[in-house]
Amino acid sequence: MSDMSAKVEETKAGFHVEGYEKIEYDFSFVDGVFDKEHKDLAKLFERWQRCLAVMDVNIFNVYGKQMQEYFDHHGIELKIHKTMIGEKAKSIETYLSIVDSMNDFGIIRKEPVLVVGGGLVTDVVGFACASYRRNTNYVRIPTTVIGLIDASVSIKVAVNYGNYKNRLGAYHAPMHTFLDFSFLRTLPVAQTRNGFAELIKISSCAHLPTFDLLDKYSEDLVNTAFGRADGAKPEVKEAADKINRAGIHEMLKLETPNLHEIGLDRVIAYGHTWSPLHELVPEVPLRHGHAISIDMAYSATLANHRGLLSDEEHKRLLDLFSRVGLSIDHPDFNEDILDKGTKAILKTRDGKLRLAVPHPLGSCEFVNDVGNEELMTVLHKHKQFVKNYPREGAGLEASVDASDTGYTMNQAPVEGNSGDVSASLKKAVINDDASNGQANGGLGATNIDGKTGEPKHALKHAAGVDSDSVATNGHAANGTNGVNGH
Repeated sequence: MSDMSAKVEETKAGFHVEGYEKIEYDFSFVDGVFDKEHKDLAKLFERWQRCLAVMDVNIFNVYGKQMQEYFDHHGIELKIHKTMIGEKAKSIETYLSIVDSMNDFGIIRKEPVLVVGGGLVTDVVGFACASYRRNTNYVRIPTTVIGLIDASVSIKVAVNYGNYKNRLGAYHAPMHTFLDFSFLRTLPVAQTRNGFAELIKISSCAHLPTFDLLDKYSEDLVNTAFGRADGAKPEVKEAADKINRAGIHEMLKLETPNLHEIGLDRVIAYGHTWSPLHELVPEVPLRHGHAISIDMAYSATLANHRGLLSDEEHKRLLDLFSRVGLSIDHPDFNEDILDKGTKAILKTRDGKLRLAVPHPLGSCEFVNDVGNEELMTVLHKHKQFVKNYPREGAGLEASVDASDTGYTMNQAPVEGNSGDVSASLKKAVINDDASNGQANGGLGATNIDGKTGEPKHALKHAAGVDSDSVATNGHAANGTNGVNGH
């Protein structure tokens, strides 16, 4: 939500306009946001007596029935647009499919859209809301570690363009964000590990006590869904709650004075110098957490090379990545990517590298005076160093799969003729569960009309599941066995 104060003054040449926009939005911690006795979510939609929700289809399969019953209980009509968004489908086509649903629903001024899912979903829906009538309200319910810790904190919303992450976007604050860590109970371990990287990022550069807790409980946190899984030790959940709250608070303290990124020296950009390009370079994209972990690990080696990070701190940081199964190197993280990524980020950061590195652990320094020769020297040094690590620095489940993209339904490839999940991620596929046989199309292929042979508007509900597909009337289709993919 925002409010504006402004003034206009005459000048000799014409006029001078000066304005200040007040931005305010709230976060609420809640366990069981769809429990009927929790009224806070329903209150946000009471005025309209209806709600358009954009929801990750994997989340719908697990929580759709409970969500429908919640809104029925509070007398609010619910319409759900179910979508499947992976990194390659975080695209204009997916964005347009959501705009189509907003238009069909007839969203009016001030009426909020509800978005439920991981950071990819909240990013795309937030961008749709930012551009629909230039300013449509929305409410976020993030469901992954990355969504809860990172994407939910920022007001940045975006889609990818080509091989560049978040190249098209806006700054658009939500009305409200509900932080419900009980969603992590159904989150796959690979996704929990993926989000763990964001906590390493913020703690290693801004909050040493949180880094110490991550270091102490790392494997337990990943394997017990941050203490939310059945049988988790109480001390692990207690540590997780401290970590999560502190992580969000530190992110907010760093982001709030710079919501529109007017200042380009950003602590939370640690790990985000080369990863925006590298993440989408492999034929099957990397998970975001693994992409930034590679970037952070390499940046830490550069800091160590320069004497900004001690040998002990450098090893401690890379050890933590490795212990939880995060990547610290990749064959495609090479001289070419380093060179192209550097050139790209210099444009984004107004001609300076502004490389955030820990100095020492728990605090941050920005490095600008790094030449190409030093970058390549450190790259070779880094690759030699990580050969001593398990898997020679490769991560566990580092590439996206069906739980990231929705390209498979109920754990089966949507093509129906291949057991190779990677193959289904490498090309656009036809989603037989989508209404009218519309293409998922998330990997950038042109969608073709089967009757005319002409390219379709990419299009109405392409690159995502139509709002009336997969399941109807708010009741879950065949479940995904407790998988919270986004």
